[in-house]
Amino acid sequence: MRKLLRAALAAALLPLAAAAALLAAQPASAATLTQVTNFGTNPTNLNMYVYAPTTLAPKPALLLLVHYCSGSASGIFSGNGHDYVTAADRYGYLIVLPEATRSGHCFDVSSPAALRRNGGSDSTGIMSMVGWARQKYNVDPARIVVSGFSSGAMMTNVLAAEYPDVFAAASAFSGVPAGCFATSDGSLWNGQCSSGNIIRTAQQWGDTARAMYPGWTGGYPRMQLWHGTTDTTLAYPNFGEEIKQWTNLHGLGQTPGFTDHPQSSWTRTRYGATGTRATVEGVSVSGTGHTLPQSGMLAYAISFLGLDAAPTTPSPTTTPTPTTSPSPTTSPTPPASPSPTAPPPTGGAGGCRVSVAVSAWDTGLTENITVTNTGATAVNGWSMTFTLPAGQRITNGWNATYSPGTGLVTARDVGYNASIPPGGSQTVGFQADHTGNSAAAAGFTLNGAACSPA
Repeated sequence: MRKLLRAALAAALLPLAAAAALLAAQPASAATLTQVTNFGTNPTNLNMYVYAPTTLAPKPALLLLVHYCSGSASGIFSGNGHDYVTAADRYGYLIVLPEATRSGHCFDVSSPAALRRNGGSDSTGIMSMVGWARQKYNVDPARIVVSGFSSGAMMTNVLAAEYPDVFAAASAFSGVPAGCFATSDGSLWNGQCSSGNIIRTAQQWGDTARAMYPGWTGGYPRMQLWHGTTDTTLAYPNFGEEIKQWTNLHGLGQTPGFTDHPQSSWTRTRYGATGTRATVEGVSVSGTGHTLPQSGMLAYAISFLGLDAAPTTPSPTTTPTPTTSPSPTTSPTPPASPSPTAPPPTGGAGGCRVSVAVSAWDTGLTENITVTNTGATAVNGWSMTFTLPAGQRITNGWNATYSPGTGLVTARDVGYNASIPPGGSQTVGFQADHTGNSAAAAGFTLNGAACSPA
């Protein structure tokens, strides 16, 4: 049975391997994936790789990116995790990639050692990598996050449960609840869990996670969960069990405070805080199997994880220590609108071009706006105005602040994306309600200059 399940997992990941091969043929970033040795305690002989973009923020966020069974650090780097890499180039965050070296290249989320903080299995070695990177790169301790796919998603759940004092947020694609894969016979595969047959109450799942760090009385990371409804490798019922676990860990009920459809096949539910960085967020993808993430999904994960936000601790001279890490239950504060006393924007009068992409459903929509500076000088600090169709109201946004939420709207930069070089672009976006008119915004200006459509 275990061999059949492993074979099913390998077959499900073939599309990802093909995508990795195609992406590997694309031009590489100026920075490279670098292996690190002697990074600390490593009881299961994992490999460690780091990606530090050419322009690294003075106090960068850290993304721990965990691969799937049969995968590798280079495979996820060049393949289905590559959107995280290109975003790191843009936002200046660090990526740490652990690599399993055992046969099958799955991570241990099953043994008693794996399911206990500092227990001596894969999770222990992975946390050594995080500790090494924090010291080496002066990482912002409030912006350490984790994401993974399949086996990596299962590890994402485990790490968030075992080290809630380290991780601020997590995003898991096609995983299972922390502790669901537990075994006592030395096997790393739990067929009852993979088939979706382990059903517990929210309290029971919460207690399973709390047992991984006995005595912890603080909060837990924000959690984003993705799952395909036709997944037969790690069956779809695990999605609901994950939501039970993480809502319980946050002291929340099972009724979402917000539901929408960012794409036609997606159903997104939010619990607790209901903005872009919700306390718990689940995205169910209709008609999709064990092939997540798909195109565009990582953009939502990047915003949820706060990797597109300004640093929370701007001083580049203070080295963080584990004992002073801020509580991971506090969501990063969205950047405020520029102060009225800030220097006035410069440049941008030479022209601009705008392209707009709208994805709408019955009562809502998301809209991504890409503005290109067609002038000869850089835009340093910008505000963009546009008009929303009647009946639309912005409920949240990313990469800009928006005011007001209806009618003639002004979007302003959020500091880290204030400069647009000649020929350069910035992409911002928002989610909005509508009463039947889901048309795109119109009448764009950049620093007072009218923009032409792309």
